[in-house]
Amino acid sequence: MKILKWILWVVLALIVLLVAGGYVLSSRYTVSRSIVIQAPAEKVYPLVASPREWTRWSVWNRRDPGMRIDYAGPDSGSGAKWTWHSKSQGDGSMTFTSAEPPRRVAYALYFSDFNTTSTGDLQLAAEGAGATRVTWTMDGDMGANPVFHWMALFADRMIGKDFEAGLANLKEVVEKS
Repeated sequence: MKILKWILWVVLALIVLLVAGGYVLSSRYTVSRSIVIQAPAEKVYPLVASPREWTRWSVWNRRDPGMRIDYAGPDSGSGAKWTWHSKSQGDGSMTFTSAEPPRRVAYALYFSDFNTTSTGDLQLAAEGAGATRVTWTMDGDMGANPVFHWMALFADRMIGKDFEAGLANLKEVVEKS
């Protein structure tokens, strides 16, 4: 009985520590990854400026080919929007908020599972002779929930690998076409 009491106190102390620690952590995060693609920006841009084209290279779409996707607004550029429903990847929506062909696409992202939003962009810059550096960045805020603050702490590690895989897929699609 003494051991059971001791275990309960340890578990309670860990829970208190995790919640209290979450209040101390920042709710904000930034994730950024880059890749060089052997093609001019004019060839890369259409694949990042259209939600329909993201299905060709996004790691999340590849993980769940059965993902239900709805599109709204223009086909590409500012105002283009897609909403998805997925058992494995969650539910959310992305709206392109600005577009500067062939240099940049900015977006607002909403994750309904967490009721959180983030913003981000894909920037395209010339790199050497005929190549393009694509930099994918996302900034977010996990809100007031202290448990979500722990997610913000590890966001770079969790989301960064998906950005790297997505950029590698983008590179493959562009360079093979």
